[in-house]
Order: sequence, then structure tokens, then C-alpha cells
Amino acid sequence: MMIDVLRARRRIAPHVRRTLLTHSSWLSDLAGANVWLKNESAQRSNSFKARGAFNAVIARLERPGGAPSQLVTASAGNHGRGLAAAARTFNLPLIVFTPADAPEAKLAAIRRDGAELRAIGRDYDDAERMAKTFAKDTGAEFISPYSDADVIAGAATVALEIFEDEPTIDTLVVPIGGGGLVSGIAAVAKAINPRCEVIGVELDVANAFQQSVRAGKLVEIEAGTSLADGLGGNPDPETITFALIQRLVDRIVTVSETDLAASIVGLVEAEHVIAEGAGAAATAAIVSQRIDVRDRRVAVIVSGGNIDRARLRSLL
Repeated sequence: MMIDVLRARRRIAPHVRRTLLTHSSWLSDLAGANVWLKNESAQRSNSFKARGAFNAVIARLERPGGAPSQLVTASAGNHGRGLAAAARTFNLPLIVFTPADAPEAKLAAIRRDGAELRAIGRDYDDAERMAKTFAKDTGAEFISPYSDADVIAGAATVALEIFEDEPTIDTLVVPIGGGGLVSGIAAVAKAINPRCEVIGVELDVANAFQQSVRAGKLVEIEAGTSLADGLGGNPDPETITFALIQRLVDRIVTVSETDLAASIVGLVEAEHVIAEGAGAAATAAIVSQRIDVRDRRVAVIVSGGNIDRARLRSLL
């Protein structure tokens, strides 16, 4: 895995930003710990998803036979935005299926980068089913937002940067949607420091992996609506991330909608960082004291900042 992550970093270096790891006095005081924020809101396309998207596209270009004739994906918004930027960079046609009610900030960016947007899903699960059916029917190459080795390796470069900037980190707090980010980060963390604790964060209203880990198998949940639109829904029943989460993630906690709202506001006020709901989920685990990290050295992932202006204004 580490070889794949190092290869991913070389591939994507010209196309993504090395984001800052900054010490947070606000969160450190709340937690009784030393807490740093890894701010992927400042990433290209304002989300960590650019890392995996660029790595997945470049990896496919490197395959024997050359570029695929058509790419297709499903997304709650951020992966679609990152993949649209990568497809535009390398002049590849892309179709993105999203929920009909995906945030306009994300949909507008997908359109700007020239991808064909099909915002017609009832929810993310429906959009993913449509994208996979389209790939099967047309021969287009489906790139999953999470269940793809190249996407995971690209996301894992977040952890490489964290440990290079602060080698003494002993706890990582990571949001979980489809599980690609936490799988990649956990794989790198355990390779560098097997004692490093990896804590995943899901939602009270949508916690498919927490329930699945407890059951010992993937279970389907009825997901509620959330500020964290990027974390809702069920993973693909065949996802490669579940086994990685079972093996590498030490525990999974959940946060409430109130926790998310307080964290979005707190990040703006205390850190001048804009985070969407999913982006603030890991921070929410600290703010709400859902986890005890006293006396630890903690890196918290702010995974993205693509929040609609009206929603951010209403929260503030």
C-alpha cells in the first residue's frame, strides 16, 4: 500500500496542493490535548477528493492501451468536482451522476469543468446505481468515489503530509463516507506508527460502517438527511473499504446535526476555515466530546469546504 501511496504522490504533485497542518488552540483547549487541523478545504476543488481523482485518472492513462474513451462516476458532489477537474486536465469525457438535491456549489463547479452532469438521483445510492448501470450498458469506465485502489491511494497522501509535518502525531480523526479517505489514511498511519489510533467519524443519522463493523458484515441502513450530505447513504455492497476499515480503524463514533452546525461555526470563528458538513464531522467529534483524546497529539481532517452560501449564512 505504501508503494502505491508514494507513487500516487508523485503522480498528483503537479496537480494538487500540499495543504497546511496548523495547530488549533481552540480545539486543543476543548480537548485537553495538542490538536492540529489538516485543512483540505484549501485543496484544489476545495476537497481532499482531488487527490484520489487525479491519481485515478493518471493511473488509467498509464495503463497499456491508453486512455479510456469515456469516464463515468457517481458523487454527492466533491468527487464529481475533483474528477471533472482531472478529466478536463487530460481532455477526457466524463459523465457525473449526483443526487438531484446536491449542493449547487458542487454542481456548478462540475459544470464549469466541462463534465456532463446528470443530477437526477433520488439520493446518493440511487445516483451510484445509475452510474454503474450506465457503465455496464455503454462500456464507460466507472470510477468509484471510494471503492477504487487508485482513489484510496490518492486520498492517503493526506496522511503522508501529516506525518512529515508533525511526526509525533499519535491520533487521527477522520470523517467516514464511503470509507476511501479513512482507509487510505489508516493504512499509511499504521505503516508509519502501528500504535497510532485512527478514529472514524460518521453521523448519528447515517452510520453504515459503525453498524457493519459491529455486525461483522456490511448491513444496509436507512440514512436520514444531514448537513453532511457527503457522508450519507450506503456503501457499495462490494466495496473494498469495509475490510480495510475492519482491520485498520480502531473505533468509529458518531456526531449529531447540532454537533456539525456548532463545528462549522466554530471553524469559521476560531480558525477562519470554511467547512461543509462532512468537512466539519471530525472536528465535531472533538467539539462535542464524543471522543476523549486528553494528552494526545491529534490531527483532525477538515475534508472539504464546498458549502452553499445560503446554508453557511443561515448557520452563522
